[in-house]
Amino acid sequence: MRKALIFFSLLMAIISFTTVTFAAQIGQGKKILYIPIDNRPISLRQTIDVGEKLGYEIVVPPDEILGSRENLGDSEKLWTWLNENAHGVSAAVISTDAMLYGSLIASRQHNLSAEEILTRAKKFEQFKKNFPYVPIYAFTTVMRTPRMGSPAANDPDYYVTYGTQIFRYTELNDKAEIRDLTKREKKEFDQLQKNIPQTYLDDWFKRRAKNFDAVKYFVDLTRDYYFDYLLVGCDDSAEYSQTHLEGRHMSEYMKPLGKARCQVMSGADELGILMLSRAINRDIGEIPFVAVKYNEGKGAWTFPRYGNETISESVDGAILASGSFRITSANRADLVVAVNTNYDGKTLEANLPGNFTTPRKGTKPFMRILQDLTEKNYPVGVIDIAYANGADNALMEQMRIHNLLFKIRAYSGWNTASNSSGFLIGAGVLTRWMDNRDVESLLLTRYFDDWVYQANVRRRVTGMLSEIPGTGATASLGDKMVRADELTSEMATKFVEENIKLPQGYLLRNILFTHPWNRMYEADVSFDLQTD
Repeated sequence: MRKALIFFSLLMAIISFTTVTFAAQIGQGKKILYIPIDNRPISLRQTIDVGEKLGYEIVVPPDEILGSRENLGDSEKLWTWLNENAHGVSAAVISTDAMLYGSLIASRQHNLSAEEILTRAKKFEQFKKNFPYVPIYAFTTVMRTPRMGSPAANDPDYYVTYGTQIFRYTELNDKAEIRDLTKREKKEFDQLQKNIPQTYLDDWFKRRAKNFDAVKYFVDLTRDYYFDYLLVGCDDSAEYSQTHLEGRHMSEYMKPLGKARCQVMSGADELGILMLSRAINRDIGEIPFVAVKYNEGKGAWTFPRYGNETISESVDGAILASGSFRITSANRADLVVAVNTNYDGKTLEANLPGNFTTPRKGTKPFMRILQDLTEKNYPVGVIDIAYANGADNALMEQMRIHNLLFKIRAYSGWNTASNSSGFLIGAGVLTRWMDNRDVESLLLTRYFDDWVYQANVRRRVTGMLSEIPGTGATASLGDKMVRADELTSEMATKFVEENIKLPQGYLLRNILFTHPWNRMYEADVSFDLQTD
């Protein structure tokens, strides 16, 4: 019996050593080419960070040709760069919006002709002929339909004045394709058509039509095996809107191919990490198993703000897109996803004053789910969508109190619900190959961004902008940006010291927040995670 126990211990040690060694070498010596939709931290650096923690070299274009706040990106230079850097890569993960327009934001105001767009799209055919053995994981978008306009929203200028009416017009138009409008709705639809200048409607719909035709062309390329996978995201949308209408039509167009080759889902900013995750899973020949647990109440049937589908549809779509497989049994899963939703299914704004640390109706039931999963040592990822654009302070306070912040493998609570679910799943299924330090580093990035900044510090610094000398505001910091960076870093560091207890043996140094897009909406965070 004693010999058997010794043999078993040695066997487990060998297996453990082999797993750690494999994890460290999984991407060693391999390159993945990645062209993001723009250079925002979540699109670029934070996505790259996930792949690099597996040993892959993630090759990206120079920052000056990527889309930024001031520079909308250079499509022609991106094509040149793509062809010059594709030699010897294991896969290419490519934003077609960047290759057609320069960036996601550039797609909203461009004046390219349909012929110019198609000419750029056809370059993918020649690229595949030049590099036939490079798998291409492409992601693209159906253009967004914001509920209202804003001077800082990068939509056409007229959307500031007519955005709310345009949204409602398309909302009713979408409904009319699904069911009969009421007499009141028909009257409202006719009145909106009269109120909105026809030149604005023509401009808005023609630009969308050109983009829609380009996405259809990409579906054709996928059918002919130029793309190994095509992920189509519906940018900021709603249950009924022009984005939802076009997404429905696109789903019908690609239906013969099946979701194993392409699919439409809500969201945009998370598409890059999902395709990077799929590329890595395919490269190592893995199909991760993912189980999902929803909070009590509306749970899986929650219909989040800024989306055009239920959260369960977004989660299932992200699992499939990442190259993973949904299962029901948590004890067989490589990742168990726990989804934090409000009991009534509503999603509020995280940076508004009502995001308190006091538990709500759904907080304690969700904590029971988390405690049960972590006590069983399951690899848990938390999708936090009770609020949009930041973490749920009540949940994070309970996780802090019960010492669960570093007993999970992944967390995400930023931006829209589909952004959060997509990033969590894309990154989370890859953490099985990472050591604890890398997992904790990724957790800290999300905690700093989603909890510390978005749900707390952002609001406080925004309220102090008027006291900072110079010109600038929330949407355009101007010469107030340097001081805003300093205040954010100071307040964030204090918040971290008071609320985040690191695992034993770790120290945090040099926490730094900046605002690379010259606005308060997002921040970039860096830090040194050291061992004492």
